[in-house]
Amino acid sequence: MNHLRALLQNGCNFAVLLLLSPCAAHAQQNDPPIIVTAPGGDFDADDSITIDREDLSRNGTPSLIGTLTRDVTGVSLSDAQGNPYQRNLIYRGFSASALQGNPQGLAVYVDGGRFNQPFGDTVNFDLLPDAAIESVTVKDVGPVYGLNALGGVVVVATKTGWSSPGLTLFGAGGRFGRGEGGVEAGWNEGGFSAYAAIEERHDGGWRRHSPSTLYNGFADLGWDGENAGVHAKLIGASTNLTGNGSSPVELLDADYRAVFTHPDNTRNNFRRTSLHPRAQISNHLRIEASLYSQTFHQRTLNGDTADVATCSDNPEIVCLGNAAGDSEAPLLDTSGNPIADTLGGEGYGILNRSQTRSNSIGALVQLVDRRALLGGENEFIFGLSHDRSKTRFASTSELGALTDERSVDRLGPIIAQLDGSIAPVGLNVRTRYTGLFAVDRLPLDRRLTAELGLRWNVARLQLDDQLGTALNGRHIFRRVNPGVEFDYKLSRAVTLRAGYAETNRAPTPAELSCADESAPCSLTNFFVGDPPLKQVVAKSLELGASGRNIGTWTLHWQLAGYRTTSQNDIQFTASETRGRAFFRNVGSTRRQGMDINVSLARGPWTLRAGYAFIDATFRSPLILNSPDNPSADENGRILVRPGSRIPSIPRHRGTISLDYAGKAFSLGGDMQAQSGQVLVGDEGNGEELTKGFAVANLHGSIRVIGALTFFADVSNLFDKKYATFGTFSQTSEVELSEAPDASNPRSLGPGSPRRWLAGLRMKF
Repeated sequence: MNHLRALLQNGCNFAVLLLLSPCAAHAQQNDPPIIVTAPGGDFDADDSITIDREDLSRNGTPSLIGTLTRDVTGVSLSDAQGNPYQRNLIYRGFSASALQGNPQGLAVYVDGGRFNQPFGDTVNFDLLPDAAIESVTVKDVGPVYGLNALGGVVVVATKTGWSSPGLTLFGAGGRFGRGEGGVEAGWNEGGFSAYAAIEERHDGGWRRHSPSTLYNGFADLGWDGENAGVHAKLIGASTNLTGNGSSPVELLDADYRAVFTHPDNTRNNFRRTSLHPRAQISNHLRIEASLYSQTFHQRTLNGDTADVATCSDNPEIVCLGNAAGDSEAPLLDTSGNPIADTLGGEGYGILNRSQTRSNSIGALVQLVDRRALLGGENEFIFGLSHDRSKTRFASTSELGALTDERSVDRLGPIIAQLDGSIAPVGLNVRTRYTGLFAVDRLPLDRRLTAELGLRWNVARLQLDDQLGTALNGRHIFRRVNPGVEFDYKLSRAVTLRAGYAETNRAPTPAELSCADESAPCSLTNFFVGDPPLKQVVAKSLELGASGRNIGTWTLHWQLAGYRTTSQNDIQFTASETRGRAFFRNVGSTRRQGMDINVSLARGPWTLRAGYAFIDATFRSPLILNSPDNPSADENGRILVRPGSRIPSIPRHRGTISLDYAGKAFSLGGDMQAQSGQVLVGDEGNGEELTKGFAVANLHGSIRVIGALTFFADVSNLFDKKYATFGTFSQTSEVELSEAPDASNPRSLGPGSPRRWLAGLRMKF
């Protein structure tokens, strides 16, 4: 907590300087800055779901991921990594994930800048300072949002001195070594404004050997005149995350907090500076832009089991076997020499290390024209976006020894197999993503509006192998995506809509460099060859309705039905070598379903309820490797038929929450329930699903005195045991002291047991 005290002290000094201004107490109520948050601005905002800063802090401390899963029924979390800050966010069957290997089907923007990291399109929510977020908007499919928007887009807008004047301090602690603290301060006078926030979060980890620490900071400095303005923003983060993945079911039965193998650590350092100018050219024409420069440095360390044992024809050296156990090859070091057996032929593991350094710049510039047309207001937006990056990637795999606690101790030799399946990697990557787009909200009559969109995407990727030539490659992907939506005002309270859109995503450098079945790779070391992959193209249809009624109760509701078919979908597919895989196009997949969201409010009471149905299936026949799946044939393969469900996507999900916000206290609770899901590695649907579950949460606050408020939050009130992720693990060759007779290969990502957090907040 020494770091927290320093952060709070520095933040308080900054905040006091801001608040000493004689005009700080007279902050304007309106928010004059116009800061572009995504391509197309507020295009398609009528049927989106927006969460504001009050919602984000409803449980006491701000939480982006927690609020999304509570308030957006179509959003679920998959805890593949076993870390609360590295969970996969899934919306309508498409994911935004921090983990390489997960197909990234959601585009994420922060203040108009693309937030999908350039190397693997990954989304690291741990880099964002939750305290500095003004709003989060979840939108459905639209071509204007560019690459990765197959299932929709998540738009994050940050605070300014206009939107959040004053000083706020908070600190909290809770079960399993959890602690959070931060300070934010905002000021404005005349046309100038400033805002800053810093926060520290620490989690001792309810699972063993799983601590995490995050430091995040943010600053905004702006000037806003009547016809022009500019804001400069800074985001900084340093995070140390430990997530040790899923555990075999019999191990969890013996010790719910146990981890299978460890360590599995990720360290991120991130800095983004951005500039946001705007100018009113005429009464109806405005130009606005978002320009950013960022650096991202990630280091990973992963300890895992390995099919390494004494060679059958030479007991003095060790060999690497395949999952079926019918072949082996001598394990070699970087000099090409066989590695000697030092552990008596068993107990080996592997330590995979990687380092990624990315430098990126990007710009979004758009013209916004609003004028009267056909008896209504027409809004036309024309824009250009360009993002480019340089990335250096390096990785090694070191032979290790499994300890009694299933951690991996280093033994020294770096593995370098001749076939490249396990070998050191040095890779330089350049990416250039360019988009040219136009959208128009056209009033056809007083009831009917057409929203038209068109975008041209071009992605260029250049890969240069630093240790040879196997990874060299040049790729270019182009696509023109159209979209149209009709909105019809059936009455003052009800609006109907129907739309069609096409979107695409290009294969990432990570995927292109691991697309060879004969040379598979691991998630931490997956660069071995460069066969071509096709880009993914998604075609979406949606029908919906929304409405509101203001009476004794204020009612808001949204209903949507959708179908998205993806062509040439890309999946990380297991190989015959255990723990290795490769990327491949798997033909067509389809996500279809419906969302229902209802909100009722009266005085201090607010009731929210929602239901989401998602049917996510493969539409093309496949034969995949899944060596640990009990349903696999003698060669470790499974058959995927058209109609088989896609793993890790719950078919049913429901939420309900009730909140009371009085003058001196607040109290609320919510229930989140979802059905079971298919295990990763069971794409053929031959095994049992994970179990469905329902989790209840409570939160409340009370004003102690003046500006001081006490708050508390309890998650998983009834201490339910559940899982949000499932796969298969090899247990036969790993000694589990907690479950010595374990033989079930099912492995789950367990949900957190009952936890509580309590703290104080001062706001003035």
